[in-house]
Amino acid sequence: QLQASGGGSVQPGGSLRLSCAASGRTSSSYAMGWFRQAPGKEREFVGVITWRGGVTYYADSVKGRFTISRDKAKNTAYLQMNSLKPEDTAVYYCADGSRVGYEDEAYDYWGHGTLVTVSS
Repeated sequence: QLQASGGGSVQPGGSLRLSCAASGRTSSSYAMGWFRQAPGKEREFVGVITWRGGVTYYADSVKGRFTISRDKAKNTAYLQMNSLKPEDTAVYYCADGSRVGYEDEAYDYWGHGTLVTVSS
């Protein structure tokens, strides 16, 4: 079970940190991905981190602004979002999977999502 939190409203240029607590992780859990879905658009990959090594990959649209980290002891992953832009407005989802992937199909378990609104 995944529980995402930390969404809210922020002005352009601001920052937010999302958290995703994973309870009941199994041995097949390998990576935590972050995705987002803006109004009227398809869900898109934001970034991913491997649980064991902490290796990260990011979408070009967020590279240099967003940082993913994880706390293995707490089974929690984080998405630090800086220099937010209006186009970052979306529902953000975390997803746990058995491999690293940029597509939805790589992930087995999904959180409910948390809304991030960037607006002046």
